[in-house]
Amino acid sequence: MSNTSSAALERFRNFVGVKFQLYNSLFTSLPFHRIEKTGILLSLFLSVCEDGFKKKQSPKQIIEDFFNKHTSSLKEEDKLDLLFRFVQYAERQVVLFDALEDAAFREVNDMNGVGTLKHLESEVVQEKLQDKLAQKLKDFNVLLVLTAHPTQFYPGPVLGIINDLSKALAENNASQVNVLLQQLGKTPFFKHQKPTPYDEAVSLIWYLEKVFHNAAGRIASFFKNHFSDSLPNGHSVISMGFWPGGDRDGNPFVTAPTTLQVAEALRGAIIKCYYLEIRRLKRRLTFQGVDVLLADLEKKLYNNLFVPGQITDITQNEILKTLNEIRDILIYKHNSLFLHLVNNLKNKVEIFGLHFASLDVRQESSVHGTVIESFAGKTKEIPGNYSSLSEDEKIKILSNLQPVDPSLVTGDEIQKDTIESVQVIKQIQKYNGVQGCDRYIISQCNSALNAMEVYGLFLLGGWKKEELNIDIVPLFETIDDLKGAASIMKKLYTNEEYKQHLKRRNNNQVIMVGFSDGTKDGGYLMANWSIYKAKEELTAISKECGIDVVFFDGRGGPPARGGGKTHKFYASLGKNISSKEIQLTVQGQTVSSNFGTIDSAQYNMEQLIHAGISNGILENKEADREENRESRESIVQQLADISFDSYNQLKNHPDFTDYLVHASPLRFYSDTNIGSRPAKRGASSKFSLKSLRAIPFVGAWS
Repeated sequence: MSNTSSAALERFRNFVGVKFQLYNSLFTSLPFHRIEKTGILLSLFLSVCEDGFKKKQSPKQIIEDFFNKHTSSLKEEDKLDLLFRFVQYAERQVVLFDALEDAAFREVNDMNGVGTLKHLESEVVQEKLQDKLAQKLKDFNVLLVLTAHPTQFYPGPVLGIINDLSKALAENNASQVNVLLQQLGKTPFFKHQKPTPYDEAVSLIWYLEKVFHNAAGRIASFFKNHFSDSLPNGHSVISMGFWPGGDRDGNPFVTAPTTLQVAEALRGAIIKCYYLEIRRLKRRLTFQGVDVLLADLEKKLYNNLFVPGQITDITQNEILKTLNEIRDILIYKHNSLFLHLVNNLKNKVEIFGLHFASLDVRQESSVHGTVIESFAGKTKEIPGNYSSLSEDEKIKILSNLQPVDPSLVTGDEIQKDTIESVQVIKQIQKYNGVQGCDRYIISQCNSALNAMEVYGLFLLGGWKKEELNIDIVPLFETIDDLKGAASIMKKLYTNEEYKQHLKRRNNNQVIMVGFSDGTKDGGYLMANWSIYKAKEELTAISKECGIDVVFFDGRGGPPARGGGKTHKFYASLGKNISSKEIQLTVQGQTVSSNFGTIDSAQYNMEQLIHAGISNGILENKEADREENRESRESIVQQLADISFDSYNQLKNHPDFTDYLVHASPLRFYSDTNIGSRPAKRGASSKFSLKSLRAIPFVGAWS
């Protein structure tokens, strides 16, 4: 073990491990019925489990031995009650440990060490890379997209306790810790009802308000203060995205009204953040000429929050214009006093606008085709024999559609919602700005037609071609789809109508690749290798067609869903894969574990930014990667093929799905009430690998 790793481990033991032992003892003294006895019996139960495991006893035998040796005769109901109390007790111990980790983050992690922005600054200066950095920063950006995947098992009240507990632990306030542990003991961890998609959105907006708003602001200020000559005016290197309320494929309960409601909540949350910051600024900027500007801005923000009918009364540009006027007055009349406070707020407004996070809309490809076909024969643009036409003939029709009456959609609710959603996007852009909702993601995209169907839906929904400021984002996940991705995109790039659309989008094409369903389809190694090779091919074909491609990675928390040391993944991509931007999903428990506090969020965001920038400007790393490249790729391909064959033999066994259902907790996932969406796609009661969502599959198989 290196000296650095050894020192970090020692700091972790001192600030987390030792403190956990100290504060954990408080659990046994909590003034609740049977708490002390539960803690003592749990320790005995652990010892019995360890001994039983060594003796190769079954779980049933181990539990029976425990009850026989360490408890008096108990009824079956009392035994279950004790086991449930063990779970409750352990859950609260985990919360304490999480809170200690959060409180000790700055002590355990080097906030100026390898992978941070301070480290990047040193590398740039030492290697004299200022010009390369300026070139890279022209359009480089890291986009973190928050998703509501059901792996965030802490309910909202518990997350709040963790936040308060972390502060008390950092201050070594033992009395406050004791009170919060008592609150924790009384707070249920399970939910009697499933959250709604809007509930999940509100939970994640809490992180935007309390964490990302400040962490991103710090990062923007660092760039402005240390790389001002390299950073284009008004450009931010960090931005946020949002899936709850827009992801229909991920959640069939999401509707157009839900999308609009979430967009309004995002707008209200960021305006509230600005309002509170203006209130704090007023306490310092009491100077003549500044006070009036601040008071007017405060009033407009207040009206947007609390006065009905004022929703369109303010814009991002208007806020920035006012802050720039205040800056000029401070510089020229007040010796730049408190200028840094105004700059910090200005940086945040440039990042978050009035949208806070860009709301993505996602739907599965077959839905779009069904909606288009439902119009066949009802409007002159789509002939009655549409379904029998070739792909090229359909694409030609979809390229020249006119708006239609939405009432012509006579299919199910999903079809109606699909048309409504493209109309809602326009409404969101009106209130939240274009960035509020400017991407439409197509799940299971396996042809150029799938992308053009979405283009056609926007035309049917009332959008004019020259005003279609939407990125159409194909999502490739299965092994076959990843292999065919380059040919699909080449067909789109060479289609004249789509080419003109991309030209209006500055010749930028976002392509999403998904690790979860790829892993479910092809196994861990083949999925990751297929994504890597697909990115190389897509980068080459995009460059050939004069398109700047940006990859959006649908990554999860555990390695089986693309998680792990994400920044190392981006630092290792090499020159054959486009690294213009880093875009990735942050899912479920990863939100709280990696981005749960301002410090941890800032640290992990800096790691991603450093990885993306260093991958493009540090030449010595490129030279190391190219040596023996073909030989190494051949070895990985062989390993991927072998693993793929083995995985398919297992997956395609006729009894595999039944085994998974009965030998794992798969059938209980939907009963946990930690997420609003079902464990599988479709209404069928029978489980199949194709319909099963990736999270339940990976969790059950693990």
